[in-house]
Amino acid sequence: MAVVNSTAGDVDVDLGRLFASLGRDWKRILVVAVVLSLLAFVLASLATPHYQAETRLLIETRESVFTRPQGEGANNPSILDPEGVTSQVEVITSTDILKEVARKFDLASLPEFDAAVNPSALSHFLIMAGLSSDPAEVPAEERVLRAFREKLTVYRVENSRVIAIAFSSENARLAAEIPNAIAEAYLAFNQQAKLQSNSAATEWLEPEIQALTARVKEAEAKVAEFRSQSDLLVGQNNSALATQQLSELSSELSRVRANRAAAEANAESVRQALKSGGSLDAFPDVIASDLIQRLRERQVQLRAEIADLSTSLLDNHPRIRAMKSQLADLDRQVTAEAQKILQGLANTAKAAKLREDQVVADLNRLKAESSRVGEKEVELRALEREAAAQRDLLESYLARYREAASRRDGNYVPADARIFSRAVVPADPYFPKILPIVGATFVGSLLVMAIATLLRELFSGRAMMPARRVVMPVEQVRMPDPVVATDVYEDEGEIVGLQDSGEVSAHQAAEMLIAGGATRALFISPEGDEAAASAVMVARSVADAGLRVLLVDLTAKGAASKPMLDGEALPGITDLLAGTAKFVDVIHSDHYSECHVIPVGTADQRTAMRSVERLPIVIDTLSAAYGVVIVECGPARADSIRRLVAEGTEILVSVIEPAEEVLAARHDLASRGYEELTLVALSDYAPPPEPERSAA
Repeated sequence: MAVVNSTAGDVDVDLGRLFASLGRDWKRILVVAVVLSLLAFVLASLATPHYQAETRLLIETRESVFTRPQGEGANNPSILDPEGVTSQVEVITSTDILKEVARKFDLASLPEFDAAVNPSALSHFLIMAGLSSDPAEVPAEERVLRAFREKLTVYRVENSRVIAIAFSSENARLAAEIPNAIAEAYLAFNQQAKLQSNSAATEWLEPEIQALTARVKEAEAKVAEFRSQSDLLVGQNNSALATQQLSELSSELSRVRANRAAAEANAESVRQALKSGGSLDAFPDVIASDLIQRLRERQVQLRAEIADLSTSLLDNHPRIRAMKSQLADLDRQVTAEAQKILQGLANTAKAAKLREDQVVADLNRLKAESSRVGEKEVELRALEREAAAQRDLLESYLARYREAASRRDGNYVPADARIFSRAVVPADPYFPKILPIVGATFVGSLLVMAIATLLRELFSGRAMMPARRVVMPVEQVRMPDPVVATDVYEDEGEIVGLQDSGEVSAHQAAEMLIAGGATRALFISPEGDEAAASAVMVARSVADAGLRVLLVDLTAKGAASKPMLDGEALPGITDLLAGTAKFVDVIHSDHYSECHVIPVGTADQRTAMRSVERLPIVIDTLSAAYGVVIVECGPARADSIRRLVAEGTEILVSVIEPAEEVLAARHDLASRGYEELTLVALSDYAPPPEPERSAA
């Protein structure tokens, strides 16, 4: 007894056998690839060559510093930004430009651009069959433009202001001339648009300038009239005279007040010095007096003489006393002169006070006048602003009008683009590239054929093998050695020897199939339909062990399948061979186990036998889908089962009682090379217990 653990899948892909199919079919793969490559070479050689050329434009402002309009920068952001360059691409592909170029080269007369000029026989057939529309129903101009756009490619070079114009044609000269013509037409279109813009500007500016001139005169007349009526006199710096005088009097008042304060301060200082008997030499006005300076010089001289005489004379000497008397008289004179200076300073302060009062009176009068003038100036400035605005607008219009008129008259409007790379006539066609096409066809054909071969091998089931299973023995079962053909004897005592030849039970036969990794088991029943029960028992035992197993009944009366299906007449192998049923219709489930069974079927056996050569293919396909396929062949001979024997096939002989039929069958099989046989006995069969299963 054994415990069988199965993997997640019942079958695995045999990669070695799968990729070995490439080695078997390499000639067919290579031949198909070579044939397709030759076909591609012929088609590429017969294809009409197409030539392609390219012209490149650079979007930039062509104005120089000498001709650029006033107020316009060196770059025009509306043209040079990415959106502006992309917009120019759309302008280049506009219908107007393409129509102009098409008329210039008379493309409507070329079959390349108008399919209705010279239609082919295939086109006539498709139109008559209703599979294609008649090109003649579409206007000729639309047909030409449609073909023109299909051959034209205009794009902006990434991260630049360059626009590429590429065109393909069957004519190499035409492929180079058309993109150049499109670029020139675009430049002319750009210049014409600017000329129209300048003309429209001059036409609009002329009446506007005339109207503005009249409005400026009217505004300036209102300013002059208001100024004269309001008696607004203008002084320096274009300001009102009253305001200017008020400013000057304010400055004068400040100066007068400063002088008065200075005079009063000087007078008070001298007065305090005289009252306190202090020195008067520190006052500028006193020092500035010539008399006081002379008196001071005389005092200095007398003091010097008194000092000289004091060295030889006493203080009471008449001469010294006389000098001291003179010195005291000089002090009185200085004091008297200081009193006069003080009186002069007081008079100066009074005069400054009078001047201040007069200036304040004049200032108050001018304040009232300035207030009246300010109110009038508000109205005057409003009129002047209106006149200045009209005048500035007129000057701006005049400058723009002169610029636009000069450009219009001189016909100088540079386009915002230039051609820096013109298309040249291509020497080699860009299509078809024969070598790349043939090489790609050859490589692609090899890949496709290799994939097709692998898929065919995979779907046919030849690349499938049973999933690897692990049999863990719980109780070691000793498998008997198979009975070989050398044990066959021809005398009557041989039957007795057959009883001792080591037959196996159905359960032991199932374990042998599992342990040996057999994918197919052929059962021979020499003793008739009753012996077919051994195939049923073995199939159920294998199914109970966890394998997917299928029993195919090839007996004449369905001896193996009827017990499994309760005698129901269902589609089977004869229906499959006759072509009246599919695999899914003939495979049924055993009512008493997990086994699947294909019965004999309901079709005419003679009709089915006409397609008996399909039987090996059917068995091979079933072997790819099931872990074990058991075929009950009935009392078949060795020649009949030869086509069903494949790699991993075991041949078993069902035995009820040792008889001459069994010996004859063994002898027949041994004579055909099937020496290793297994005898499955039914006499000691007992249903096996439910096998234990564990995860792989």
